[in-house]
Amino acid sequence: MLYYIKKYPFSLTIILIVLYLSFFKPPSLDMPFFPGIDKVAHFCMYGGMSGMLWLEYLLNHRRERLSIKHIVVGAILCPIMFSGIVELGQEYLTAYRGGDWFDFLANTGGVLTASLFCWYVLRPRIIKKS
Repeated sequence: MLYYIKKYPFSLTIILIVLYLSFFKPPSLDMPFFPGIDKVAHFCMYGGMSGMLWLEYLLNHRRERLSIKHIVVGAILCPIMFSGIVELGQEYLTAYRGGDWFDFLANTGGVLTASLFCWYVLRPRIIKKS
């Protein structure tokens, strides 16, 4: 466990922040937001989490051959499964939050968008520098 704390400190911090933001009771605001603002927040939270996982993995393994299996599982499948578990937790463990399939869809969209960005933009730049 200490290995992962040393290698992925920012990713673990973002995961803890996402957990906190997913389960705390938000204050009621009487501000006029556009419909779907929460979907944008979900997209950004999970896109940021997946992007940070990608970035730290690429930086920690830039001199080695990248394992596609580790990337797919660690930076794509795990965040998607994590978001599904969080949505189920919001539905069944809290009285003030509700799990939503569209939130899960926004989470998945954020993960996939971050993964595509990191694979086609970040990876070539990090690999080229080493």
